[in-house]
Amino acid sequence: MLLAGHAQAAGKSAPLRSAEYEVAPTAPQLSALSVLVLDQKDGLPIYQKNIDMETPIASISKLMTAMVVLDAHLDMNETLEITQADVDKLRHTSSRIAVGTRLSRGELMHLALIASENRAASALSQNYPGGHAKFIEAMNRKAKSLGMSHTSFEDATGLSSNNQSTAADLAKMVEAAVKYPLIHEITTTGQYEITRTAMVMVGRKHHKKAHSVEQRVAFHNTNQLVRDQEWDIGLSKTGFINEAGHCLVMQAKIAQKPVIIVLLDASGRYGRINDAKHIKAWLEQQPADKIALRMDRTALN
Repeated sequence: MLLAGHAQAAGKSAPLRSAEYEVAPTAPQLSALSVLVLDQKDGLPIYQKNIDMETPIASISKLMTAMVVLDAHLDMNETLEITQADVDKLRHTSSRIAVGTRLSRGELMHLALIASENRAASALSQNYPGGHAKFIEAMNRKAKSLGMSHTSFEDATGLSSNNQSTAADLAKMVEAAVKYPLIHEITTTGQYEITRTAMVMVGRKHHKKAHSVEQRVAFHNTNQLVRDQEWDIGLSKTGFINEAGHCLVMQAKIAQKPVIIVLLDASGRYGRINDAKHIKAWLEQQPADKIALRMDRTALN
């Protein structure tokens, strides 16, 4: 048996404490540049790679957005309106929620966490007591309270590349977020529908009139694994901008063990999903009485 090393570079946080471990020959080779798989029962790392690497986290930020909204005990049934202030003027991303759309705070929370709708997340921050600026202050204050010392937020959506964190910090955020029943419920929902009002033109060619009609619109979870019955997921959130790459955080039960998985900057559109599947398969192969730890050298140097 080997003992995990404790060497570290100056200025880096100490590596996560680990028990005795064996380096399993089948340890997965993952595409993500930063990875942490954490055993929730004892807080020990099962797999870690570049866990102190600070990097943009894209829409993973929306988990903090949700916690800040819920911490404020705001009325989830209150109707809010999407305005021009919610339109993405930084990256010009598209949205299925038109300006003028009126939805409840609860509906916007669902769209932000399930479909990663940026306008929904923005509206949640704009309608916070004190407005957007106070909301961002609350996000950073919450991060500090969770011990996320290498994390900073600049917006509620994750569109800003200045929303940065580390795998080690994000594991703390996931640990906190999964304790919110509503976040657990929403992020593990495969599909969510809203009713929106649309204007359509009816009548003959030169006598058309505008009429409003109600439409049911379905939004699908950005993590396909929540619809996979082979997974027992307690929390899920994806993220992507060019600077962050493809990201995924999850809380799940694998081989009867509750774990937190953080995957940052995975390669390609399906890299994060494939990495998660490799981790699951690997953990399911391990003997129940052993802790298998694959520690990448770059996590310590």
